[in-house]
Amino acid sequence: MLTFVIRRLIASVFVLLAATFLMYNLVAFSGDPLEDLRASQAPNREQLIEARVRQLNLDVIPPLRYFIWFGGIIRGDFGVSVEGRDVNAMLAQAIGSTIQLVTIATIVAIILGLIVGITTALRQYSGYDYAVTFIAFLFFSLPIFWVAVLLKQFVAIGFNDFLERNPVVPTNVIIGIAVVSAILWSSIIPGKFRRKAITALVAGSAATITLFYMNAVDWFSVPQIGIVGVVLTGVGAAFAMTAIITGLQNRRALIAALVTAAIGVAFYFPFMTYISFFITEWWMLLALALAAVAVSVAVGYFLGGHDRGSIMRITGFTGFITAFVIALDRFMQVWPAYANSGRIRGRPIATIGSSTPNLQGSLWVEGVDIYTHLLLPTIALILISFATYTRYSRASMLEVMNQDYIRTARAKGLAERTVVVRHGFRNALIPIATIVAFDIGGLVGGAVITETVFGWTGMGQLFVNGLNRVDPNPVMAFFVVVGGLAILFNMIADIVYAILDPRIRVS
Repeated sequence: MLTFVIRRLIASVFVLLAATFLMYNLVAFSGDPLEDLRASQAPNREQLIEARVRQLNLDVIPPLRYFIWFGGIIRGDFGVSVEGRDVNAMLAQAIGSTIQLVTIATIVAIILGLIVGITTALRQYSGYDYAVTFIAFLFFSLPIFWVAVLLKQFVAIGFNDFLERNPVVPTNVIIGIAVVSAILWSSIIPGKFRRKAITALVAGSAATITLFYMNAVDWFSVPQIGIVGVVLTGVGAAFAMTAIITGLQNRRALIAALVTAAIGVAFYFPFMTYISFFITEWWMLLALALAAVAVSVAVGYFLGGHDRGSIMRITGFTGFITAFVIALDRFMQVWPAYANSGRIRGRPIATIGSSTPNLQGSLWVEGVDIYTHLLLPTIALILISFATYTRYSRASMLEVMNQDYIRTARAKGLAERTVVVRHGFRNALIPIATIVAFDIGGLVGGAVITETVFGWTGMGQLFVNGLNRVDPNPVMAFFVVVGGLAILFNMIADIVYAILDPRIRVS
C-alpha cells in the first residue's frame, strides 16, 4: 500500500507541474496586468507601473516567471495580487467559504443520491423508479445558473413573502402534499394492492396531521422539535438502523439502540437549559458531538455480545442522529429572535452573500445565519450532483443484483435484507467511489458559477477576479487547490477500491 501511494504521489507531482505551467502561461499571455495603470491619470503613474513590475516580476517573460512563482510555492508562498494583497491570506479566506459550501452539498448529495438510487434499483420499473428517473434527467440537464435564479425567486423571495404574510399552509396545498406523499410511499413500498393501499393511507394521513399541527402551533414562525419529536426521532432511528444493519429479529441490537436513544433523550433538558449556554465555539459543539458518538459506540460495545461490531455501528448511528436532532432543536429556539432582528427584518432566507454583515449573537444565532445563507447555493449544487449519484448508484446496484453470487446468497436462504445490504450494497459502492472523487474536485471548480450568482466571497470569486485582472497568482492558487483535491481524492478512491473489494490489490 505504501509503495502504491508513493508511486501515485510522484506521478501526480509531474502531472500537476505540467498543468500549472500551462495554466500560468495561458493566464499571463491573456492580457496586460498593467492596463489599469496605463489608463490612469495619476501624476505618479510611472512610479506605480514600475512598482507593480518589480512586485510581480513582469520584466521576466511568462515561461521563466513561472519558475519564480514555483519557487515561492515550494516555500508555501503564493505571492501577491496585482493590488498588492497577500494571496495566501486571500486564499485562506476564500477556501473556508467554498469548502463549507461544497462539503455540505457533497455529503447531502451523496447520502440522498445513494438512498434514492439504490431504492429505485430495488423497485425497478415501478412508478417511483420512472418518477425519479424523469426528475434526475431534468435536474441533470438544467444549467446551474438558471436553477440558482429559480431558487432565489421561488424559494427565498417566495418563502420570505409567505413568512411576512400569515404563515399558514392552505388546506388545498395540504391535500396536494398528502396525495403526493401517499402516491410516493405506496410506490416505494413493495407488496400487493392491500399493502400499498394501507401504506398510502398511513402516509397521506401522517402528512395531513403533521401539516395541520404545524399550522395550529404557528410552527413556521416559531419552529421547534421538542422532546416529543426527539423521542420519536431517536426511537425511529433505533428501529431503522437495526432493521438495515442486522434486522429487527436481533433483539440485542434493538435493545442496545433503544438504550442509546434513551440516553440521548435523557440529556435533552440538561443540554437545553444548562450545557448549551456554555458552548461558545464551534470546536466545543464538535467535541460534544464526538463525545455523543463515543458514548453511543461504548453502549454497543458493552451490550453487543458476540455480534459486537454490528451493534456498535447501530448504536453509533442512532446516537449521532439523536444528538443531531437535539442540536437542531437548540438552533431552532433562536429562530424567532434571529428572523425578527433589526438586521433580518422578517426575511430570513438570504439571496446573496455568505453571512449577514454586523450581525451580533451567540454561536446558535451564528449557526442559523450560516444556514440561511447556505440554503440556496447548497440546494443548487445538490440538485445537480444528486442526479449523477442517483443514476450511477441505480445502474451499479442493478448490475450487482444480477450477479451469480447474489443468486447464490438467495439460494442459501439468506434474508433479502442481508443479500441487499451485505452483498449488494457494498459491491455497488465500488464504481461510486470514482464518481465521488471526480465530483468533489468538480464541485470546487464548478462552484465558480454558483458563488457568482449568490455573491459568495469564495474560491470562485478569487478565480474570476484573477482572470479579469490578468492576475496569475490568485488564479494559480485556485488551480493548485482544485488540482490538488482532484489528485488526492482520486488516490483515496483507489485505496477505497481495495477496502471494498478484496480482489483488488494496490501493490
